[in-house]
Amino acid sequence: MLSSELLHIGLNHYLGLSAVIFVIGMLTVLLRRNLIVMLMGVELMLNAVNITFVAFSSFNQNMNGQVMVFFVMAIAAAEAAVGLALAVTIFKHYKEIDISAFEQLKS
Repeated sequence: MLSSELLHIGLNHYLGLSAVIFVIGMLTVLLRRNLIVMLMGVELMLNAVNITFVAFSSFNQNMNGQVMVFFVMAIAAAEAAVGLALAVTIFKHYKEIDISAFEQLKS
C-alpha cells in the first residue's frame, strides 16, 4: 500500500506543472510560425497562470486567486475570438496564415 505521505500533492507540484505548461506555451509562440498554433500557445500560457492563481488561492485559503481566474478566462475568450477573426480574415485575403509572409507589413 502507498502511504498517505506519497499521495500528498503540495503547492510545489502545482507550480511545477504550471511552469512546464507555461514554457511549452512560450516555446510554441516563439518557435512556430502558424497563427493558429501561436494562439494555442498563448492559451496554454494563460491556463498556466490560471493554475498558479488557483493553487495559491487554495493554499492561502482565500478566494482572490479564484476570482482572478474568471477575469483571465474572459480575457482568453476575447483573445481567442479576436485572434481567430483576424486569422480568418488574413486567410481569406492571402490564402495562408504563415506569419513569416507578413513580416514585410511592419514598415
